[in-house]
Amino acid sequence: MTAKHRIAVAVAATLLTAVPPVWAGGAHGKGAKNRHVAEGTTTVHRSRGADGLTDRTVTGPNGKTQTVDRSRGSDGAVDSTITGRNGGVTTVDRSRNADGTIDASITRNPQ
Repeated sequence: MTAKHRIAVAVAATLLTAVPPVWAGGAHGKGAKNRHVAEGTTTVHRSRGADGLTDRTVTGPNGKTQTVDRSRGSDGAVDSTITGRNGGVTTVDRSRNADGTIDASITRNPQ
């Protein structure tokens, strides 16, 4: 090794040990979000229906559930019905156009 190379390696080693990485405080920095997480366990149950699509039921730590029921329409597009934790229902009706694009109609019924 040349003297210049040894000096460069020594400077790099000194900087790595003396200067903390910038990203080390990223999670606790100025832009971090403080979120309260409910105590308990959340359970996710997924099941595959006869049409091959996956339905889901999520039970939160307070016992409230959210269900997502997916179904395939006659045009092959996937429709879904989501029942929320407070009883609200969201229906997503997708339709496939002649050119192959997909339109979606979303209906929300909050409770």
